[in-house]
Amino acid sequence: MDEIVLKRFGPADRDWLVAQHRDHYAAEEGFDDTFGELVGRIVDDFLADHNPVAEVGWIAWRGDQRLGSVFCVRLDEETAKLRLFLLTPEARGSGLGRRMLAHNMDFARAAGYRRMQLWTHESHRAAGALYARAGWELTDSKPVHSFGKPNVEQTWRITL
Repeated sequence: MDEIVLKRFGPADRDWLVAQHRDHYAAEEGFDDTFGELVGRIVDDFLADHNPVAEVGWIAWRGDQRLGSVFCVRLDEETAKLRLFLLTPEARGSGLGRRMLAHNMDFARAAGYRRMQLWTHESHRAAGALYARAGWELTDSKPVHSFGKPNVEQTWRITL
């Protein structure tokens, strides 16, 4: 079996990343097309204007197969935001999520951030459990109607 490596996200990964998020959340969560559109805007904004010293995205690869994504972007001088964290079904349960989260947090520390936060939905229970095991705290939870359905948005934070 090939080793899994984390490579920096680049323009050639854009369509794969958007499609993975759009298709996964449509199938698993019932999200409508507005979610894929949001992911597309996030990715396009990143590609157009990010500081590679303080902001980076990674794609996990095994051989020629992409297995997941995670991004670290600047929220403010001291706070990084974790974004676009996703594992393909074949990568789940392998420890890759834990590895990608740690890699992202290590980058944030090295870039000088003191805190991180992320936004997700309550229905992503496996991700929430991963964040909690890594020391993140759920700091806000509120019911909303987004992506064509009722959701509960969550904000998680950690001091680095």
